[in-house]
Amino acid sequence: QVQLLESGGGLVQSGDSLRLSCAASGRTFTIYPMAWFRQAPGKEREFVAGIRWSGADTYDADSAKGRFTISRDNAKTTMYLQMNSLKPEDTAVYYCAGSTAAYIDFRPDHYDTWGQGTQVTVSS
Repeated sequence: QVQLLESGGGLVQSGDSLRLSCAASGRTFTIYPMAWFRQAPGKEREFVAGIRWSGADTYDADSAKGRFTISRDNAKTTMYLQMNSLKPEDTAVYYCAGSTAAYIDFRPDHYDTWGQGTQVTVSS
């Protein structure tokens, strides 16, 4: 079993940056691709970015392109999301997720393991 724990959320102003971390523990070798999702109040959970175990392949949602960077440090079994030029519409609970499948997918049901989420609030 794998446990995921997010950290790094907070309250920032428009244009600021944040770096989210997702620390994995347990049977981490069973997790291949990982991803960040977010969910704003009243909205569905949406894919933000994904990364394969090797870190060689990353996929970003349109909302993240040019502003967010996903990365992972396998030695530390930690995944990151560097978020720059934050906007009020980025306000959401951000979740990290891991999958035992071999590919990245934008659908939440593709992922087997989820963290508890970290709140990101961007004020205008």
